[in-house]
Amino acid sequence: MTWDGHILWGSDMEFCAKEIKKSLIQWTRDWFDKNGKGCNAVIGISGGKDSSVCAALCVEALGKERVIGVLMPNGVQSDIADSRQLVEYLGIQNVTINIADAVSAVRTQLKEADIEVSEQTEINLPPRIRMSVLYAVSQSMNGRVINTCNLSEDWVGYSTRYGDSAGDVSLLGKLTVQEVKSLGRELGLPENLVDKAPSDGLCGSTDEQKLGFSYAVLDRYIREGICEDESVRQRIDSLHKQNKFKLELIPTFEPQTMMQ
Repeated sequence: MTWDGHILWGSDMEFCAKEIKKSLIQWTRDWFDKNGKGCNAVIGISGGKDSSVCAALCVEALGKERVIGVLMPNGVQSDIADSRQLVEYLGIQNVTINIADAVSAVRTQLKEADIEVSEQTEINLPPRIRMSVLYAVSQSMNGRVINTCNLSEDWVGYSTRYGDSAGDVSLLGKLTVQEVKSLGRELGLPENLVDKAPSDGLCGSTDEQKLGFSYAVLDRYIREGICEDESVRQRIDSLHKQNKFKLELIPTFEPQTMMQ
């Protein structure tokens, strides 16, 4: 199986992490040469597998002096030690910008405008503010923002449009969760970061608990089209259909030329 000419799976259906690592490093280096020669890679660091793998790839491609990690807790972040562990492990420059005041200010202004803040607003506001912070850092420090979403999360809409789904370049958008984990191990990242269960940090539940199925099940369905539980298959298909618009460009009206 190939992706943009790069081998994803060998003849024995084993993910070729070593080959993909090599290809991704060169692809990232080439992209920066064409779209930001001499620029820095700016990455939001959550301490999970995706931001860890992206940061490690950028270090390999550009050198650690050109990688900037941005830690963005929303008030007190219970697992921020994982983010600090990564930036220290990679030896990259990093900044910490707490978004709590910005989130609170927007929420307050909405309420003062007599707008009832919905649950979805509460969930999606922090990642959208984080992306604004990343672009502020990027424009101030000669950077390009690295998108850290993976194929599995994108498949079922588990990202915030104009939040974590944004960025200047995507390194993991064609790789599933299991493939990203394999890549993380190939890069030699600490296992606790590679295997960390993803969550939004709001409700105390993991992504998989809220989805109702595991990423392993989802990944197999994406790659092989196999899902033994019919109810899970239907839920995956429904989520994919509902959220596909997040991956598409904004629909644009195209006026027809009026011929006399």
